[in-house]
Amino acid sequence: MYSKRKDKWEERYLMQAEKKLASMGIQLPESSAAKGMYLPGVRVGNMIYISGQGPFVDGKLALSGHVGAELTLEQGQDAARICAVNILSVLKNLLGDLDKVKQIANLQAFVNSGPDFHEQHLVVNGASQLLFNVFGEAGRHSRTAVGTSCMPFDMPVEIQAVVAVKED
Repeated sequence: MYSKRKDKWEERYLMQAEKKLASMGIQLPESSAAKGMYLPGVRVGNMIYISGQGPFVDGKLALSGHVGAELTLEQGQDAARICAVNILSVLKNLLGDLDKVKQIANLQAFVNSGPDFHEQHLVVNGASQLLFNVFGEAGRHSRTAVGTSCMPFDMPVEIQAVVAVKED
C-alpha cells in the first residue's frame, strides 16, 4: 500500500522530464544523424552510450572557436548546454520517453581551449546544470572535462554521455 501511495504522489507532484524542459523553454530537436562511421547512441542492456554531441542547432554549429580566445566562458557554457540538449534528444530517440532515465552516470567533455584557458570544468557546468535541472538527483553524474587545442568543425565543446535506464 505504501508503494502505491508513493507512486501516486510521484506521479502527481513530480514533473516529467519533458515537462521540465518545456517549462525552461527548451524543445528537443530531432536527433541528428552521425557525421561519421558511428551511431549517435547505443543501448547495451540498461546502459546507453551516447557519442560526443556538439553544439548544433537545426543542423548548424551554433558557436565555433576556442573558449578563452574567440569565445567567452559564458559562450562556452551556452555551447555545453546545447550539447546537453542534443544528448537528451538522442536519449529521447532511443527510449521514446525521458522518464525512463534512471541516472545520468557520466559525462566526458572536451573543450576547445585558448592557450591560457584553464576553466574547462566551469564550461561543462553548462551541461551538468541542465541535466540536474531536468532529472534532479538522477541528473548528478561523474564527469571529465578536458581541454584540447583543436576540435572537429571547430566546435567549442563536445560531450559524450553514459546513462542508466530503468528496467523495461
